[in-house]
Amino acid sequence: MTYDEERRQWHVVDHQGVAAILSDPATYSSDMTPIAPTQEDFETFTQGNFVGMDPPEHRKLRTLVSQAFTPRVVHGLAPRIEAICARLFDGVADRDRFDLVDTLAYPLPIIVIAELLGVPAEDHRLFQEWAATLFGGDQLGDSLDMADLEKALEAIAPTVREMNGYVLDHIRRRRADPGDDLTSRLLSAEVDGTRLEDQEIVGFVALLLVAGHITTTALLGNAVVTFDRHPGTLAALRQDPARVPVAVEEVLRWLPPFPELGRRTTRTVELGGHEIPADTLLMVHLGAANRDPSRFTSPDVFDPARDPNPHLTFGHGIHFCFGAPLARLEARIALQMMMDRFPTIAVPSYDDVTYQNPAVIVGVRHLPIVVTRP
Repeated sequence: MTYDEERRQWHVVDHQGVAAILSDPATYSSDMTPIAPTQEDFETFTQGNFVGMDPPEHRKLRTLVSQAFTPRVVHGLAPRIEAICARLFDGVADRDRFDLVDTLAYPLPIIVIAELLGVPAEDHRLFQEWAATLFGGDQLGDSLDMADLEKALEAIAPTVREMNGYVLDHIRRRRADPGDDLTSRLLSAEVDGTRLEDQEIVGFVALLLVAGHITTTALLGNAVVTFDRHPGTLAALRQDPARVPVAVEEVLRWLPPFPELGRRTTRTVELGGHEIPADTLLMVHLGAANRDPSRFTSPDVFDPARDPNPHLTFGHGIHFCFGAPLARLEARIALQMMMDRFPTIAVPSYDDVTYQNPAVIVGVRHLPIVVTRP
């Protein structure tokens, strides 16, 4: 555990410490409003964003959304995911070089989540633009501090305003004409005898629409880059396709899309031999915890057959990523179909690869690849 004097932040990097903090929301809160800068449009957006909530409010919203992401429901999406992958790959059937992000990694999870929400999938370019603004980090330096965050909130405010308006219109259409989608179910759902307010649903749907795809986008790009940088990996997976899910877990450990999370102390705590006062920002480093030698053998070696693999990429405790089963399924199907369709897949030049700002998300923005066909 270390202290960053310049940013006035504590950093927790060991696996046990990170897991313990994420398991104790009463002491280490996800609600940053007492210490973070505010911005009116973003405050409206966060009303339904249970990622930044603590119990009991968190439980209410989490209970609702979890019903839409049960293992049975997610497994039932497999045929649709396969059909979308096939259509996206058919779109580059006449090309041996294409951008994996534009072709597959962005549109696949956006289309899936849009269909779940009953939002027109043809608007996926709009959702992509929102995600690029919210997660691009173009206004930020290589590491976050409160001044950076304040500038970022002002810069993304117009996008958040546009997103709120779009989602509110969608909710009103669903009130008038309910369907079998998740948005319609949210409108009629009750928890503890109360229904969600419209603005709670706006923030909720917007969170799913934007954050619900960005992890899969990053995971797919990171997988192809990692396999390419470790020759022989794809050949081994082709020989034993049953190992693809295990390899996906190692990509998640190796390159977590969101490598750190913030938590706020709710009281004075003793941590790592230090007394830390209430309302102190702690940064817990999932990426460092994923390479803790006390939990992982040869942690700095990419091992696509690593098992067990207790990585913390999807979080831990009450905020464990509810979309993890869907992200895993999308990645497995997409990577398997790529290997089935293309005997070879390679990144011809890393000079042409562009990356996201790692202070926000670890992933590629553009990933030109070359393939061969049977």
